[in-house]
Amino acid sequence: MGTEHSKNKGRRSMFFLRKGPKLPAWEDALLSGKEPKSLLKRGLRYVSLSLIMKGMTSAPDFLWGLPEVQKLNLSRNQLVMIPPSLGKLDRLVVLNLGGNCLKCLPKEIGLLRNLKVLFVNMNCLTEVPAELSLCRKLEVLSLSHNCISQLPLSFTDLTSLRKLNLSNNRFVQIPLCIFALRSLDFLHLGSNRLENIAESVQYLVNLQIFIVENNNIRTLPRSLCFITTLELLNVDYNAIQTLPDDLYLLRRLPRIAWNPMDKGLHIAHNPLSRPLPEVVEGGLDVLFNYLREKKEHN
Repeated sequence: MGTEHSKNKGRRSMFFLRKGPKLPAWEDALLSGKEPKSLLKRGLRYVSLSLIMKGMTSAPDFLWGLPEVQKLNLSRNQLVMIPPSLGKLDRLVVLNLGGNCLKCLPKEIGLLRNLKVLFVNMNCLTEVPAELSLCRKLEVLSLSHNCISQLPLSFTDLTSLRKLNLSNNRFVQIPLCIFALRSLDFLHLGSNRLENIAESVQYLVNLQIFIVENNNIRTLPRSLCFITTLELLNVDYNAIQTLPDDLYLLRRLPRIAWNPMDKGLHIAHNPLSRPLPEVVEGGLDVLFNYLREKKEHN
């Protein structure tokens, strides 16, 4: 009888154990005595480690003992800080910290001299450390959906940067350091508080995609018309009333675009003065001809 009672009690204990929360794969691996290195995936190009959506509020200490990792994904957790130990992972090429609760980045991020891609979107950043500009190989940087209002002047050193996303922040003007980034081909500043675009924008001679939708921009600078590499220009949802006469020089814009993903000129939801609304409805060729003729008569 006592033996049967013990068996039933044991079964119930096992039942409750099975019903408990399942450990994340990395915790399970470590508790079973495996080496942290067993979590690494060795692909054709990179050694990677992914800890997406693990509910972590802090990064596990074993990370900083894996200097061979080249791609690290810590996105969609609840991380509130990244320790200075991040600087030990100096072989990192891709780092994804998106979708956390970070209020700052450690200055040691500047030690990641091989870093090419950095995502810190959807966090709580109010500033970016100047040391990030030491990552001279950086090509892709997303800081969207934060609370940033300015960038360090040292960002001018990021001469390899090609894609920069600063959308959904608190910029009132485009930081001057951006105009020195001559390799940029993608710049997203949508959903900020911009009131103008400086004439210096013309120095972004390789820019192909320029998005400044949902701001408070009233006019477009004439110099914007000299960036003849532009294939997508999105100024939807602003306060633009007139267009520069030289806009017709942007010959790589294929159409008046309505779908956000389409290349072309996006100019919807602006208080354009007449007759521009009717001209725009006729398409891009009609608009460009109108602007060209207007310039010739002036």
